[in-house]
Amino acid sequence: MPTPDFILRLREKIGTELLWLPGVTAVVIDRSTPQPRVLCVRRADNGQWTPVTGIVDPGEPPAVAAEREVLEEAGITAVCEWLVSVEVVGPVTYDNGDRSQFVDHCFALRYLAGEPHPADGENTEAGWFPPDALPPMNERFQRAVQQALAEPGPARFTR
Repeated sequence: MPTPDFILRLREKIGTELLWLPGVTAVVIDRSTPQPRVLCVRRADNGQWTPVTGIVDPGEPPAVAAEREVLEEAGITAVCEWLVSVEVVGPVTYDNGDRSQFVDHCFALRYLAGEPHPADGENTEAGWFPPDALPPMNERFQRAVQQALAEPGPARFTR
């Protein structure tokens, strides 16, 4: 889904001013195969490979948002297992001049069902990758995947 309606309504009032938003990064891991596989998507807006990411809707718990985004963007049903990290991302300036900054909740999710595909137009590709052959990703997403693949533990917080 493109920009959520509630953000479009806010933008009508504040224009391109910096908007503080709750976000999620969903690292989906399929451990049903001999070697775990990680779900990655290629974003339609910038061509970069990432785990599934998204914006938390008003009143929505972040873990529910992560599960929803995975289903909407990649056609995969998955369940959150643990909170990996919480950090501030951005600010980001979009092509139209809008500016946002996110408090990102990164979750490790367990794969349940579905075949990955670009389900809603936000991505051009979706697929499974072994941890030792991930597509190129920025440092933040590489770190998120490695943390999600580790044994569950307390969430990591940036300071």
